[in-house]
Amino acid sequence: MTGLGAVFRPQLAPERLRAVARAADDVGLDELWLWEDCFREGGISTAAAALAWTERVRVGVGLLPVPLRNVAVTAMEAATLHRMFPGRAVLGVGHGVQDWMGQVGARAESPLALLREHLVALRALLGGERVTTTGRYVRLDDVALDWPPERAVEVLADATGPRSLRLAGEAADGTVLTASTAPDGVRRARRLIDEGRAAAGRTDAHKVVVYLLAATGPGAGERLRNELVAEGVGDVPDLGAVGDAEAVADAVRRLAEAGADTVILQPTGDEPDPEGFVRFAAEQVRPLVGDQS
Repeated sequence: MTGLGAVFRPQLAPERLRAVARAADDVGLDELWLWEDCFREGGISTAAAALAWTERVRVGVGLLPVPLRNVAVTAMEAATLHRMFPGRAVLGVGHGVQDWMGQVGARAESPLALLREHLVALRALLGGERVTTTGRYVRLDDVALDWPPERAVEVLADATGPRSLRLAGEAADGTVLTASTAPDGVRRARRLIDEGRAAAGRTDAHKVVVYLLAATGPGAGERLRNELVAEGVGDVPDLGAVGDAEAVADAVRRLAEAGADTVILQPTGDEPDPEGFVRFAAEQVRPLVGDQS
């Protein structure tokens, strides 16, 4: 079964989150995803609030930029969410936008090396291990969590380029792909992820989450086009979905057939009705997606 979710975009004021999260929970949306875009809203704080305000919806964060955090802090916060809300938190980590990292003095000389070290240490800490490591960026001396998650949890990596995708396959439990990823891009990403998994000798499952820019209702086509152009991908074919539930569901199905396990509908930054968007996703699109296995 293909998972379906929606994004609460940080262009919305934080105080809007409660109503959107409760709407997602009430209508049975699978997942609600949050972003930690600089310099808008914190990923852990919004995730904790959304989880506390809801009962069943899974809450994802894509992504937590690793240059901003000591890995021990990431592990402590992640473990706390997993202990308080078992099975409902989904956390992704990634390089972050390098210009933003530069603005706060956290830009790494080798983002790939940092992400690798962070992923390895984070998964070990969340797995209850005691970690000592001296890497280029991650240094831990006899560190273990007092309250690790009570069961195994996934750590996802946000990735785009070939080296990052191979690293995600090697060192993460899943991969998050941006809305600039068309179905052919999902297939390519799967191949690169599998190369990393094979190199690391991994045979466990690897979840792929893909954002899909979507717009419905009055002015949907113009809003979608404007956003694609603003992102510099206006001429890329097969991106985004516009129109009624069947049109959006068709785009979801094509991503699922290409290898996506979960598709997260991403509204435009100027979506006029965020609560209505999650209701549209759950009540109209979800029944049309079905089982893609």
